[in-house]
Amino acid sequence: MLGPVILAASRSDRMRRLISAAPVTKQVVDRFIPGEDVDDIVPVVRDLTEQGLELTMDVVGEDITNPAQAAAARDAYLELVDRLKPLELGTRAEMSVKLSMFGQALEGGHELALSNVRPVVEAAAEIGTTVTLDAEDHTTLDSMFAIHEELRKDFPQTGCVIQAYLFRTEADARRLAESGSRVRLVKGAYKEPASVAYQDKHEIDRAYVRVLRTLMRGEGYPMIGSHDPRLIAIGQELAHQAGRKPDAYEFQMLYGIRTEEHLRLAAEGHRMRVYTAYGTDWYGYFMRRLAEKPANLRFFARSMLTKG
Repeated sequence: MLGPVILAASRSDRMRRLISAAPVTKQVVDRFIPGEDVDDIVPVVRDLTEQGLELTMDVVGEDITNPAQAAAARDAYLELVDRLKPLELGTRAEMSVKLSMFGQALEGGHELALSNVRPVVEAAAEIGTTVTLDAEDHTTLDSMFAIHEELRKDFPQTGCVIQAYLFRTEADARRLAESGSRVRLVKGAYKEPASVAYQDKHEIDRAYVRVLRTLMRGEGYPMIGSHDPRLIAIGQELAHQAGRKPDAYEFQMLYGIRTEEHLRLAAEGHRMRVYTAYGTDWYGYFMRRLAEKPANLRFFARSMLTKG
């Protein structure tokens, strides 16, 4: 399987230098990451929302080694909120954050991440939108869920992400569904051991459906994070079976992947949110996109051969 190999490469400084230096890399990366700073991303926000789409925005970068970098990540999100304010988009433009960017892995990281993310959640609420806490590797999840629960005391609209390939996720989904949480369900993009996660694609797909059924039957707001046509169709059917109206759940897909499907779902009256990342520290994000889907890797390899 190529996925684990690519994920290993995402942590390699040598591969980072090699791929970053390739002449075609920026052209290919631009497919997934439409800008390096907030000035680049505001026109993208306007364009997508004018097409009837919604967004969740991620300032990329996870290799935080000191509290000053964590504070800088916080400030980058606060700048984003400030630039979104005059657009008056409300929840049509929300944010996704990785707590690793806010210092979660540092000494005292749980409290540091909470103290850094809270101002972002507060600022988002002030302009009528919200924040979703992204899931990372399984060792970080207890901290993420605890921070999610703490933030929801004052900001109940705060969302979180769960990953279908983890054994623990079905129990997490039941708890979150009962509490009325906003939950994005994804398959999972981190290399996890067989002791904690399904390794077989078909097992992961089956787990995804089981978890999604729990979310649809629950009290929360399910967010279907998938590009898989079969899972999208199953999601629509499960929503119908649960009696959910189109505004009671949504689909989410990555910027640059299946763009025509984004527009099709929106045209049919579904809430369709595009996960849109930007920033200069794009390498780790980009490599996980390649690992998630073989077609993405083929696209990159073909570009390297024909354009490099």
